Amino acid sequence: MGEIFDFGRNVSRETSNRFENYVSILRKWNPAINLVARSTIDDVRRRHLADSVQIFDLAPPVARTWTDLGSGGGFPGLVAAILAADERPDLRVTLVESDQRKAAFLDTVSRELGLTTEVRAERIEALEPIKAEVVSARALAPLATLVRFADRHLATGGVALFPKGANHQVEIDQALEDWKFSYQKTPSRTDPDAVILTIGGITRV
Repeated sequence: MGEIFDFGRNVSRETSNRFENYVSILRKWNPAINLVARSTIDDVRRRHLADSVQIFDLAPPVARTWTDLGSGGGFPGLVAAILAADERPDLRVTLVESDQRKAAFLDTVSRELGLTTEVRAERIEALEPIKAEVVSARALAPLATLVRFADRHLATGGVALFPKGANHQVEIDQALEDWKFSYQKTPSRTDPDAVILTIGGITRV
């Protein structure tokens, strides 16, 4: 096993190689389609990979279907697929990205890394309900919007995983005005002001 990232998360050599190849492809494509902010590209392992790994680690181990909404550069969806390829090979990851160029990037990475992901180049609102056991989204929309998306695409009993920053409680309170849901906060390992919200039991008020 090889250790990656500062917080000691261990992965196999094959997974580590996949991450290195992922970063290489990301650097190649980023100038043309702005997958991540230029200011973060030199710190992509901590700012994006490590941040996504901790989301994967919070997913229920029994889950078999994962849908990542607004995947963009693949965070956390592609990271989940890379980890799952070795650690949870029965987990199937769907990446939803309406931008055709970004969807092409996700397809390219999946193919070159030998991942069994499905890329859906469609708008989240127009997509037929996927009914995934895990739904994730990172830096996509306010929590109230994310809860609405999750309500559409989560399976009964599924959970949503949404990383949020310092204003997360404000977003929670706003979302609770129109929705009822359970939530758990897990402190982020990469940002002292951030949390990852695990949300379930979503119903409209």
